[in-house]
Amino acid sequence: MSTKTTLTTPATPDLDRLPAQLNSRRAFLRHAAVAAVAMPAAGTLLTACTKDDAGPRAATGSTSSSNVTKGVATGGTMGAHDTGTGHGAATGGAVPANAANSADAMDAMHEKGIKQFPAKTEGKGNQLLGPRVENGVKIFDLEAKIVRWEVEPGRRVEAWTYNGVVPAPQIRVTEGDRVRINIKNSLPESTAIHFHGVLTPNDQDGVPFITQPPIKPGQSYTYEFIAKNQGSHMYHSHHNAAKQVGLGLLGAFIIEPKRSRYGKVVQDYVMILNDGAHGYTLNGKGFPATEPIVAKLGDKIRIRFMNEGMMIHPMHLHGMPMTVIEKDGYPQPMAWKCDTLNIAPGERWDVLVECDNPGTWAFHCHILPHAESPHGMFGMVTALVVQR
Repeated sequence: MSTKTTLTTPATPDLDRLPAQLNSRRAFLRHAAVAAVAMPAAGTLLTACTKDDAGPRAATGSTSSSNVTKGVATGGTMGAHDTGTGHGAATGGAVPANAANSADAMDAMHEKGIKQFPAKTEGKGNQLLGPRVENGVKIFDLEAKIVRWEVEPGRRVEAWTYNGVVPAPQIRVTEGDRVRINIKNSLPESTAIHFHGVLTPNDQDGVPFITQPPIKPGQSYTYEFIAKNQGSHMYHSHHNAAKQVGLGLLGAFIIEPKRSRYGKVVQDYVMILNDGAHGYTLNGKGFPATEPIVAKLGDKIRIRFMNEGMMIHPMHLHGMPMTVIEKDGYPQPMAWKCDTLNIAPGERWDVLVECDNPGTWAFHCHILPHAESPHGMFGMVTALVVQR
């Protein structure tokens, strides 16, 4: 018989108790190996990022020089006849002042972002929403409304939300529960809720003009069904969805099994990926405002990846493998290990991580323009902090 899984949604980490390496670039680079991440677009013209830009910062780009790039990567001699072989590092050749200045400017921007992480911002989504229970029915109340949302420090954007947060409140129920969701539409256009991956009766599927009428502005609507299939699922708009989901109408809907299949899990963490109007985000925030996952040495943690975006995101964890146990709520025939897991739009992947390697470890999308630019790390970057 399996030991009952302890499922906890971690509170905001106590930033004062995080390891000192988060406040020290040198130590962070030593533990997370950030210095080893390649910089294919090291620029000579480093343009400033505007704080109110609602798109990914990588889109700003820069003018690149292949010679400067080689000099930063290899430390070699840079000059008119440089072949890019890196032999200059062995001969101790000089680096022109303009290359050194460009490197210093780029390094300063990278260092600034690392020192800010984890940066404080207003608002936190993906927090557990407790139901009220009436006659054995678990009832959840939602309101679709527009708010200003701080994605990164000082960068606020328009967000279409459930209950004012991105991602929406996390809903957790158990196999066999009867669930009722009341939704009030305070948006300027119609909407609906689809429970992605949840097996519902046809008339509860949430697709306007196929299974229901649209929920018009000012109207309310009720969904009700029995939670049949365990696993990591989602809920989101299915009306003008490219806009509405991209702006934040998305959340996690988790059906827990009556009996755990995987033994004791110390922490159960949901990571929702998105690439809509707010840029590349993890749980509604972009680096350095993303949330680190903090565990203790020896902990076994579960991470539930959910891709609510329109792009593929291969999530890469430094320092230790991920053991893949479920896809879209269905157990894998046999668990398997990886360090980079491709998450396609609409997919959910569940992994277990044995936290057996202490330190601060980078954790990011490995489509590098989603995570790093000449201005430093941004977007889909966080860290797994394993404390002794």
